[in-house]
Amino acid sequence: MTVRVLIVDDHEVVRQGLRFVLDQEEGVEVVGESGDGEGALRAVRRLAPDVMLLDLVMPGLDGLGVLERLPRGAGRPAVIVLSSFQEDDRVVAAMRLGALSYLSKTSGVDRVVGAVRAAARGGGVLEPGVAALLLGQVRRGGRPRPLDTLTPREREVLGALARGRSNAEIARGLRMGRETVKSHVSSVLAKLGVADRTQAAIYALQQGLVPLDEAL
Repeated sequence: MTVRVLIVDDHEVVRQGLRFVLDQEEGVEVVGESGDGEGALRAVRRLAPDVMLLDLVMPGLDGLGVLERLPRGAGRPAVIVLSSFQEDDRVVAAMRLGALSYLSKTSGVDRVVGAVRAAARGGGVLEPGVAALLLGQVRRGGRPRPLDTLTPREREVLGALARGRSNAEIARGLRMGRETVKSHVSSVLAKLGVADRTQAAIYALQQGLVPLDEAL
């Protein structure tokens, strides 16, 4: 079976490099590319790839936002996060949102190809440093704080809510569409278990996410 791959990265040179590498592999076909998150979601619907190579940091809808909005169940590609960043919150958030593998952009060709083939079988590959971070999370155990379940983008939205920003103001400040902001706000309220924006803002202040002098 041919593994159909979608490459999502805002840097064209990265997309070209990955395509060149994967096009040399038997049984692997690059069916599309996208330079942004919204385009990636459209490509998933149009092309139905088996595997997605996904950058986390992109303008507009970022990689974590893409993971959040991918379809559940049938039609959802296996996701390999390929990023220059290995911060704890990004790693854990990507894994919680369903990424199978997390590789550095400095990973060798064999490792990337191996991750693509593993993802097509439902398996994952992690950089040693990333594996250590996740193992540390497991060893610490316990239920995470609601704040820890938010993606970095959702934290930014929560911070804006605590500062009294409207959806339109958040959209301008974070350079995203209003519907995307609305989706993030709904997700934040659900994850925090609060009823409205005011309760979310109070929670953000209690957790020290926003200084008191910056809040409403």
